Amino acid sequence: MTHVYFHCSNSKEMLIDQCGAVVDDLAEARDHAACVVRSLMRTRSLEDWRRWILRVNDDLGDELFVIPFAFVLGKPH
Repeated sequence: MTHVYFHCSNSKEMLIDQCGAVVDDLAEARDHAACVVRSLMRTRSLEDWRRWILRVNDDLGDELFVIPFAFVLGKPH
């Protein structure tokens, strides 16, 4: 098990995850990251999320991977 943090940012703002989550592996971290993105999109409805990214870091501060919000959002129709 690994403790990971999900930090979100765009060119003007940064949302720091102070609590993080304990995950079993990178697949679970990826799934949790997608949930974080979807949750933020629901709560801050006026925000244009296409330029935001989510960085997943371990408890040592090392970056594990990055997910652009646009990847979770998919293509606009």
